[in-house]
Amino acid sequence: MLKRRFFGGIALIAAVTTGCGMATASPERDLRVPAEPTMIGFVHPADVPGLTTRTLTRGDAGDRDVHIVYPQLKDAPALNHRLNSLAESQLRRFMRNTSPAAAQPRPELNVDWQLTAATRDIVGVRLRTGEFAGANWANSLQTIWYDKVFGKVVDSSGLVTALDPLAAIVRAELRKRGTEVDYDAVKADPELFDSMAFNGKGDLVVEFDDFQVGPGALGRVAVAVPGKQVKPLLSAAGWRARAAAKDALPSPAVRGKLSESPPAVSSGAGSVNCDEAMCVALTFDDGPGAYTGRLLDELEKAGARATFFTVGTNVPANRGLVQRMREQGHLVANHTWSHLDLTKLSNTRIADAFARGECAVKAAIGQRPALARAPYGAVSKEVRAVARKMGISLVNWDVDTLDWRDRDAQAVARRAISGAHPGAIILMHDVQETAAEAVPEIVRQLTKKGYTFVTVPELYGSAGMKPGLVYSSGKQPLT
Repeated sequence: MLKRRFFGGIALIAAVTTGCGMATASPERDLRVPAEPTMIGFVHPADVPGLTTRTLTRGDAGDRDVHIVYPQLKDAPALNHRLNSLAESQLRRFMRNTSPAAAQPRPELNVDWQLTAATRDIVGVRLRTGEFAGANWANSLQTIWYDKVFGKVVDSSGLVTALDPLAAIVRAELRKRGTEVDYDAVKADPELFDSMAFNGKGDLVVEFDDFQVGPGALGRVAVAVPGKQVKPLLSAAGWRARAAAKDALPSPAVRGKLSESPPAVSSGAGSVNCDEAMCVALTFDDGPGAYTGRLLDELEKAGARATFFTVGTNVPANRGLVQRMREQGHLVANHTWSHLDLTKLSNTRIADAFARGECAVKAAIGQRPALARAPYGAVSKEVRAVARKMGISLVNWDVDTLDWRDRDAQAVARRAISGAHPGAIILMHDVQETAAEAVPEIVRQLTKKGYTFVTVPELYGSAGMKPGLVYSSGKQPLT
């Protein structure tokens, strides 16, 4: 049985959901706020023109849970290539080093990102990786820099001209931290110094992975090297990264309580009576992404409405697509902040994942999603209890198109069409090109059969949907 670390549990859910600040705690641990001066500022993705995201996933019916999200910039081809290669190599390594598991908890790989800088001269991308192999999470960080002046990718170790003097400074600082920290483990190794950025004062912050310099229970271990000590060591790229730090401020919080925002609803809600019409709900997970715009085009042509379960880390970089979902009459719902399997987390971390996902949607459309889909459809009694306290109804599915697995749009369309029935909830993913290719045929064939496409809440009419219950079709929810 997986051990969970509780920090107040349900009692602290109210505290988690009272505001919309974007915390950055590790996935398996409760909220830890690193003390200054190791706090790094981040650029808000919505402030970076031409920024989009890409997603690699194993979907919702695999034997391992995988969700990798990373940014793409239109004017940084070398950076995009490096990030693509890193994501694909992480996936291959994870699949090679883990064994399939049919039952929970399955092995899990989760990668999300932040921008440590984004100026006309340099961009910094901080990748945060969590891996679960059956007992505990292991977390790692890697910060990749893109020097726009020369059009080349620079690893974190390339911010300095020599690692030996930097390693000596870091060892001296770690000696002050007590016996749990293994300062002798710090060597002049680029792999050890693979996540570095600057704080607002110009100090170089060196971050370590779990178990690199001590036990995982230590949480985040980082050292801030004062600017006066690091300046003589900086490379040209390092100077540009340091200058960019003043523009990398903490992402703006969405002020106010979630409860003060109106619940998200489709502009077409109430126009169809599903007690009389044959209704079906198309649902799309994991976006917005590269194929969401194309999918929205197809749905608009067909006059069909759907429910989009958005991942919070994708929303700020694709705010226009989320706003378009609302404008076209679709329902924007919550797929948590970073797509972690909630059943592996403490109650406080479950609440944080829901709340941060809600905050991202609220910042984009001014409405609070009252529906959520748990990543991988994994729901426990703890997840349901948290959802009930937070006023969230949970949505699963009863028709899986397997669009993440098969690259055959016709096969995906056949599954949706053959599985459809009045009240069906059909699972697709708007980060998969196969979904965008299959939707026109799905809508055409089901329309011929007399179906009407509605958002999930419309399936339940005046009965509505209750917080904490799991809805898999237009039938009675799982109680």
